Amino acid sequence: MDRGPLVQLLAFTPYVAAGSLLPLVLTVALRRRWPAVVAAVTTVALVAVVAPRAFGSAPPGAEGPTVRLLTANLLAGTADARVLVDLVRRHSVDVLAVQEFTPEIGAELDRLGLDILLPHRELHPAKGTLGSGVYARFPVSAGGVRHNRGGWGFDQAYGTVTVPGAPPVRVESAHPAAPYAIDQVDHWRTDLAAQPPATPGGPLSILAGDFNATLDHGPLRTLLDTGYVDAADAAGAGLTGTWGPYDGDPIPPVTIDHVLVDRRIAVRAVSVHPVRGSDHRAVLAVLRLPAGE
Repeated sequence: MDRGPLVQLLAFTPYVAAGSLLPLVLTVALRRRWPAVVAAVTTVALVAVVAPRAFGSAPPGAEGPTVRLLTANLLAGTADARVLVDLVRRHSVDVLAVQEFTPEIGAELDRLGLDILLPHRELHPAKGTLGSGVYARFPVSAGGVRHNRGGWGFDQAYGTVTVPGAPPVRVESAHPAAPYAIDQVDHWRTDLAAQPPATPGGPLSILAGDFNATLDHGPLRTLLDTGYVDAADAAGAGLTGTWGPYDGDPIPPVTIDHVLVDRRIAVRAVSVHPVRGSDHRAVLAVLRLPAGE
């Protein structure tokens, strides 16, 4: 299903799980034994996959500093810069990852004070949807940009953030291609496969951004298996939609924006925040890093 026209439908698996209760209730009410059994098995299977995302998991015993990371897709720079800066200020954000980052919104963010709040940065703005950036309260080194090969070829800015009292952590603003059409699915798979894996036992790594994939998509689960944890899933907020409705269509939101963290990083909380002018919601993750040596 991750290779054909049903890729987009997989994003709505949580809604299908909830809807599966209807045929179960109906078949039980009609006393249709075998249809009820089939409906019950289907419901149990779907709920078993989806329900854990609403319950937090025990975090690792990280004892280092707390870091607040925010990620936001700026919709080709049309997002309301004031809302974003207000989120950074109000929540004392330490690291900001942005996608679809343009020169114009970059200038507006600094005019509104982001240069004071988050003075360290690795920015690669571009016209349209290709640009990417990482801002931080703490020094950023070893920065650069990766160019995805699929679809539109979105950029992904990255840098190593040095937080006092913790090991350095590599942060990348993720933005693989979207599977918006059948001929884009291979590009989507290529970009997700090219995302930097976690490095268990090595340097800490965080991927944050618009992944154009949910936890029900195989390529994203494969990436998680390298040693990442989805922060929203770990915090019990994994069913909160981050994208949609789209162009006014009555389609429920889906969860395609994520903060993936090294399994040694403890997730304290995750919240989702609307940003005027963007069809994506910003995701805020409160993290605790391991203590530095």
